[in-house]
Amino acid sequence: MRLLERMRKEWFMIGIVLAIAGAKLEPSIGVNGGPLMPEITVSYIAVATIFFNSGLSLNTEELTSALVHIKLHLFIQIFTLAFFPAAIWLFLQLLSITPINEWLLKGLQTVGCMPPPVSSAVILTKAVGGNEKLPTLLTMNL
Repeated sequence: MRLLERMRKEWFMIGIVLAIAGAKLEPSIGVNGGPLMPEITVSYIAVATIFFNSGLSLNTEELTSALVHIKLHLFIQIFTLAFFPAAIWLFLQLLSITPINEWLLKGLQTVGCMPPPVSSAVILTKAVGGNEKLPTLLTMNL
């Protein structure tokens, strides 16, 4: 019975391993234009499902109380959308005098100006027992 309990506890990891094994055995199912149509399901349906499921688990009273943390919201918005891109820009100015490939620097600049992927931030915050209401509210601001 101990094995069954462990499998129930680790169902997500077992599902990931099975999905990877299935993809290795039959990769044609998940290619663009294949039966799973990842160009649609991953881009639209999976992201919407992640946000919908995350929203269902939120307590509205806790969400409302997290909304009043104006200073925290401002700090995170300024850090993510102003400070970090400015720091990356300064870093790129230093790197531009080195023999590093120009396209690598342009890629780093692009990534440095993009906000973090909020869907993973919400999931990872929830997984470690953090306050997932704040990343969810920040998602609404981005």
